[in-house]
Amino acid sequence: MNERLHSVLAQRGIPPESLAEVCEVDPKTVSRWLGGRVPHARHRFRVARHLRVEELFLWPAPERSALQQAAGSEQELVMTYQNRASVPRDTWLSLLKGAQEQISVLVFSGTFFAQSNPHVAKMLAERASDGVRVRLCFGDSNGQAAAIRGREEGIGDTLAAKIRASLTYYRPLLSEAGCEVRLHDTTLYTSMFRYDNNLLANPHVWGQPASANPILHLRRADTTGWFDNYAQSFEAVWATARPWTPDQEGPSSHGQD
Repeated sequence: MNERLHSVLAQRGIPPESLAEVCEVDPKTVSRWLGGRVPHARHRFRVARHLRVEELFLWPAPERSALQQAAGSEQELVMTYQNRASVPRDTWLSLLKGAQEQISVLVFSGTFFAQSNPHVAKMLAERASDGVRVRLCFGDSNGQAAAIRGREEGIGDTLAAKIRASLTYYRPLLSEAGCEVRLHDTTLYTSMFRYDNNLLANPHVWGQPASANPILHLRRADTTGWFDNYAQSFEAVWATARPWTPDQEGPSSHGQD
């Protein structure tokens, strides 16, 4: 079975019948592809283009050299999304529910994380009760990094207010074993959402909100690569961040990020 093709279709919300129409083949043909049969070159090209993934990710070529085969087997880029809103809600939920070891989040305000899922705090607490380590790292609303970012985006003090608003959703987690919430004051080049060996990286373009920039869905490979580099940068920021103490934060006002 071609598990990668199955996964991409599910994440894109594309039924096999729709893919058959795009490739101008019988739906039974697509079923055979899902079952492991390798399509003709012209069909591989159409499928990869339609699903916006690398052809070699879906069908690693057996005739490649040993080095190329190793690179294919260690493919880390699962999916790319044009912006944060393009990531299906089911993807966020399935990754969160499926985590078994850790959930690690690094953002400035990350307001969308709670506002797109009103039960996120409860769900995180449930994962923690099952032994998952939950670490949430937000920007320090009183720090220099948030102030600079606010000026760069042209929103002034709004970002600091959004951070304080976002944190209110996670206050119940402070008393939960296995959950930690910290504040960082670092230049944030990328927002990160890690669920075990899956990581959604949201790089930032100068002057633009994180929500307007692409999302890279990475899956950890056997050797050091993109995933590990991002994961290590999270650990570096986490190590310098301070525990969140709500009583020291200023007043909050809800907003969007």
